Amino acid sequence: METRSTKRKKLWFASNNEGDNDIDKISDLPDAILHHILLLLPLKSIAQTSVLSQRWRSLWSSFPDLDFTTMNPSKAICSTPKLKSKRWWSSMDFIANVLALRDKHSDLRALRFRAHLSFSHLNGLIRRAIRCNVQELDVEVATGDYFNFPRGVITSESLRVLKLRSRYPGFRLLPSSVMTIGFPSLHTLSLSLVILYEQSSLLDLFTESSFPCLKNLNLDACFGMKHLKVCCRALEDLTIENCFQLHSLDICSAKLENLRVASCFDAYSDKTWFKVNAPRLRSISWEYNSITASSSLVNLTSLHEASVGFSLLHENLSVEKLQSVCNFLSGLSHVHSLTLDSQCVEILSNKNDIINLLHPFNNLKVLELHTGFEKNNVPGLAFLFRSSPTLHTLILKIINDFKTERRQWNRDLWDLSTSAEEQYWESQLQALRPFLDHLKVVKIHGFLECENEVSLAKFLLKHGKDLQEMTLCTAKCCNFKDSLRRQKVRSQIMGFSWASSNAKIVFLLSS
Repeated sequence: METRSTKRKKLWFASNNEGDNDIDKISDLPDAILHHILLLLPLKSIAQTSVLSQRWRSLWSSFPDLDFTTMNPSKAICSTPKLKSKRWWSSMDFIANVLALRDKHSDLRALRFRAHLSFSHLNGLIRRAIRCNVQELDVEVATGDYFNFPRGVITSESLRVLKLRSRYPGFRLLPSSVMTIGFPSLHTLSLSLVILYEQSSLLDLFTESSFPCLKNLNLDACFGMKHLKVCCRALEDLTIENCFQLHSLDICSAKLENLRVASCFDAYSDKTWFKVNAPRLRSISWEYNSITASSSLVNLTSLHEASVGFSLLHENLSVEKLQSVCNFLSGLSHVHSLTLDSQCVEILSNKNDIINLLHPFNNLKVLELHTGFEKNNVPGLAFLFRSSPTLHTLILKIINDFKTERRQWNRDLWDLSTSAEEQYWESQLQALRPFLDHLKVVKIHGFLECENEVSLAKFLLKHGKDLQEMTLCTAKCCNFKDSLRRQKVRSQIMGFSWASSNAKIVFLLSS
């Protein structure tokens, strides 16, 4: 039973809260908070809130992040001009109208859109965004013809991020004399599908005076570009991709931390070269690049992680290109974690005249090697082990194309330690002693219980005094016979001599 006091409290709360259901408390929140909430919605839904009241119309007209990519599917820009729909052009009109009706006193933080449009339409949209003091401009466009780099963005004081991606046929940069006078506040620049046949040398564009604040630079598919020099003092991240005609790349940056170069350089030229001077570089990714005639990697004393892969048209490399591979790898001598692709391992395995010129990797803790693990690869692997005296973790990823016949391990046919592979590894024991004394973890992916693989596993178990774990990842057996052979080989591996009492072997099936 309720007391009088409880009843009086209920009556007081009821009288004081009467009419609260009619109050719109959300609309009373500050603009910044409501803009942040709206940012979680697709742009179309945000626009629909403008019909609620004058307050919400004001919020829409001042909304700082206009991401039209949530309305227009990216696949639409793949259509040819003949296939453009009325719906598409009406959506482009919508973008123009939204920009035209914006509150003139509210700045635009970000504008993102993907479109198939003419150069005049593109320029018009960008000019409107610049007048709204846009900070981030992210545009992906397809046009019926080549178009020029939008001149309006060059002198913008507000622009911090510019991402301009073009579909076929691409866009052209303005003359160097025009490009180098602006970008006072830009810290991120990403350009894709740039046509540079008429200005193949970009030696004076990416400089400190042209881009004083640039921290992130991404260049993708710069067709016709032969010479590139990047000397921006503030630059921290640099990515260069799909520049197949590149002849020279010169990078000098005191603050550069991350570098990625992929699918670059002219494979048919004998005069290509690469140079980098970056004392604070921590990560370098070198993927599917043609081997340059010369390489110079200077002051990479802070390097932590490196991944190296080459693209080879043929196996007969010139002396200059072999020396270039040697110089490239020697420049990575301070690295802590190194990944080498199969082409790189092949070069080190077949060109014994260059491997002795390489600098040792005295700081290397993690080494990942991709290899076919054929018989001719064994000397190259041994050299890399010798060059890694303090290695902690070894990862081998064996490429099994099943085109090369590989002799299976068959203990019943051999006397102990009589195979050529085992004899070779035993002959390297003294040279590999520092490597064996520090090695703790071994992972072999693509393990097929073949002669080369089992011989190496046996050698590492026998002499790895500090070995803690060896993981052997194998594929599923195709039939009962293979399954029986695998069980037999595994039993034999478990019976090998182990130098470390703390070691354990784990057998895993690859996914």
